[in-house]
Amino acid sequence: MTEITRIGTGTRMSQAVIANGFVFLAGQVGEPGTPVADQTRAVLAQIDDLLAQAGTDKTKIVSAQIWMADMAEFADMNAIWDAWVPQGAAPARATGESALATPDYKVEIIVTAVL
Repeated sequence: MTEITRIGTGTRMSQAVIANGFVFLAGQVGEPGTPVADQTRAVLAQIDDLLAQAGTDKTKIVSAQIWMADMAEFADMNAIWDAWVPQGAAPARATGESALATPDYKVEIIVTAVL
């Protein structure tokens, strides 16, 4: 039987779920209404924290999905992302434009890592 560990579990969702050697993070968002660069920094800090709680780190991320409210801000988000991703450890990644939970969110990032 597979053991499942949940981190930051609430009524609707968990912030992270560990199963079969993988860590699945919920979509992380930053402070609503702030610039995309600031939101991206906040999201990546949250990702670092959740991965640490799960017993892993950003060098073990295998997949990332990035949702942006406006692709015109793609370069601003990428500047922060590129400085954060460890050289030689870039995950598979997809980025798309989508309406997010509130118009004040500019970026949401979802990652999967291994232990």
